[in-house]
Amino acid sequence: MIAHPRPLIEVFAAIPDFRKPRGKRHSLSAIFALACCAMLCGYRSYSAMAEWGRNYGARLAQALGFTHDTPCAATLHTIFRHVNRDEVEAHLGAWADSVVGSLPAAPETPEVAMALDGKTLRGSKKQGAPGTHLLSALAHHVGVTLAQHAVDDKTNEITAVETLLCQLVLEGRIVTMDALLTQRHVAQTIVDKGGDYVMIVKDNQPQLRADIALVFALPPAGDRQETARTVDIGHGRIEQRNITTSAALVGYSDWPGLTQVFELGRHVITQKTTAEQVEVVYGVTSLSPERGTPERLLALVRGHWQIENQLHWVRDVTFDEDRSQVRCGNIPQVIAALRNTTIGLLRWAGYSNMAAACRRFAAQPDLALALIGIKLEN
Repeated sequence: MIAHPRPLIEVFAAIPDFRKPRGKRHSLSAIFALACCAMLCGYRSYSAMAEWGRNYGARLAQALGFTHDTPCAATLHTIFRHVNRDEVEAHLGAWADSVVGSLPAAPETPEVAMALDGKTLRGSKKQGAPGTHLLSALAHHVGVTLAQHAVDDKTNEITAVETLLCQLVLEGRIVTMDALLTQRHVAQTIVDKGGDYVMIVKDNQPQLRADIALVFALPPAGDRQETARTVDIGHGRIEQRNITTSAALVGYSDWPGLTQVFELGRHVITQKTTAEQVEVVYGVTSLSPERGTPERLLALVRGHWQIENQLHWVRDVTFDEDRSQVRCGNIPQVIAALRNTTIGLLRWAGYSNMAAACRRFAAQPDLALALIGIKLEN
């Protein structure tokens, strides 16, 4: 039996309050509950969240846990600026993990598959805010963010990825990533913690790439290569993907955990202009040939690329993330974590059209409260 995730209002109550008791007017859980419900209704900034609190009257405010008027924008600014963002992300990440566990797995990938991917908060970066590039772990089949880590401005994703991996449950899960994160220490950490990886290999690993290319250009004697193909027609394009796998480098390459390599070709034809685009990429995986069939590897690589459409596009278009210019303290990362949580909540509730869902909640805010675990009395 699949357990339901913990109600979000309980998760908000577990976040440690950094404030001293004296002079504290609003509970931290009520403030986070207000912020989440406001986002569910399409209110994006902390000033808009304060406005949302005033729009719906005392009944909703009391249900959220406020004993006085709802907080103003300055109060939300102060709270989000100074709250411990690591604690916020840890609690919300644990909740997101339980959401993924409560949803049916994708048929082609029974294990949870996670994509490691980075995204810059462009509006906040323009304002000079630090740590605006976030490295995130995203569940493929639901587009839910399981964890995120701010990349220091003086480093890059390669440095930050170990910290992110420490926040994740890796045992029995599959991690996908693009070529930047295809590093020996990343592969070693994942297999040491009982997980598997699917990595794209490009010029930042020249020897490994050359070895894989040679396997498919001149297959060794006795190498049993397997293939799979998909063809998709839509949006004015015909896209064909071909993948070929090989175990020829096992025992030859010392890449941690390697059991197979693959060659993936994409051939795209634009129907209107008949223009063609051809791309060939290589990859490595720790999945055995029995678990990592060509069809499954093709689905995993494609699932990684679809994160852009499933999550980043939603964050940018529906929640206006790239135009958000918050820049002080922890505000950019905390607001981003709340966006991730809101999207995860909507995915768990079965909504596929995020904009339509936000309009519905704006018209019926009682539903937003119910979704985070607050039941209003008639």
